[in-house]
Amino acid sequence: MKKNMFLFYFSILLAIASSSLYHFVQKSTPGNVNFAVSLLVTYAVSLAITSLIFLFFPVRDGFVAELRSLNWASYVLAFSLVGLEVGFLLVYRSGWNIGIAAVLVNVVAALILVPVAIFVFKDRLNWVNIVGILVCLAGLVMLNWKR
Repeated sequence: MKKNMFLFYFSILLAIASSSLYHFVQKSTPGNVNFAVSLLVTYAVSLAITSLIFLFFPVRDGFVAELRSLNWASYVLAFSLVGLEVGFLLVYRSGWNIGIAAVLVNVVAALILVPVAIFVFKDRLNWVNIVGILVCLAGLVMLNWKR
C-alpha cells in the first residue's frame, strides 16, 4: 500500500512541477525562432530522455511486441501534443498573460472532459464535484472580466 501512495502523490507532484515548468519555458521561447525548429529540438531531446527511461523500465516481451500492443491512443496523443505545443507557443507569442492563458486553457479543457469522464469512462460526480465545476465556471467569468 505504501508504494501505491508514493506513486499517487509523486505522480501528481511530477505533473504539477512539469506543467509549471512547461508554461514558463513556453513563454520564454524566443519569438524570433521558427516554432517548428523549436519543436523539432524539443522532441529530439524528449526522444533522448525517453530512451534513457528504458534503463529503469525495460520492456518485458521486446520492443516490437510492445509496439504491437499499442492502440490508437498513442498515435492520437502525438497529434494532441503537437497541437498543444504549437497552440501555447502561439498563445504566448500573441501576448497572452502566462497566468491567465494557462488557467483558462486548463479549466476549459477540464470542463470539456467532464462529460467525457461521465459518459465514456463512467466516472461519477458527487455534489462537491459539481460545486467545484460551478466554481471553475465562475473563475472563467472572473478571469475574463473586463478584458
